[in-house]
Amino acid sequence: MSGVSRETAARLDGYAALLLRWNARINLIAPGDAAAFRQRHVEDSLQLLPLLPAGTGPAADLGSGGGLPGLVLALCEPGRPWHLVEADKRKSAFLRTAAAELGATNVAVHSSRIEDTTLPPLALLTARALAPLTTLLPFAERFLAPSGVAVFPKGRNAGAELTEAAAAWTMQVERFPSRTDPSATLLRITGIRRAGT
Repeated sequence: MSGVSRETAARLDGYAALLLRWNARINLIAPGDAAAFRQRHVEDSLQLLPLLPAGTGPAADLGSGGGLPGLVLALCEPGRPWHLVEADKRKSAFLRTAAAELGATNVAVHSSRIEDTTLPPLALLTARALAPLTTLLPFAERFLAPSGVAVFPKGRNAGAELTEAAAAWTMQVERFPSRTDPSATLLRITGIRRAGT
């Protein structure tokens, strides 16, 4: 796996095996994705690592599902506290089990709706395949510390989402091409605030 230690790669192997076992019961990923799980999901999550802020300030992943990208990143960053927010009780049970079995003591799972979740001021916020920017930015404004960073992988509609969001928000946006999907873009966003404030 790209750019991780042997120990981290072993933990990611354990995570992949656990997810594929659970997937037969609770559909954590689409059935057709199982064969290409590492490329389609794990490598897709790992490519966010260079975009994360330095240090060990707390991070959260919204709508974590099966732990993509939140649990993958938490396994790579054991010194950073990670909060995984997932309202689906079965998926949050998987996340708790996976964190325990993989020794990810830096992970806290919040089995609640994002709107009802209380988090510390975050250095980092991620969300993958969850919602458009116009939905994500209010959460980023609420949860991020003033110098916090949001990293959102986006599909082919990234440009349109940014244009729509610009009507109500000001922010600094860096765009990076996805290494796993030529039509996708990784957005690294800072200075998020409502326009006119």
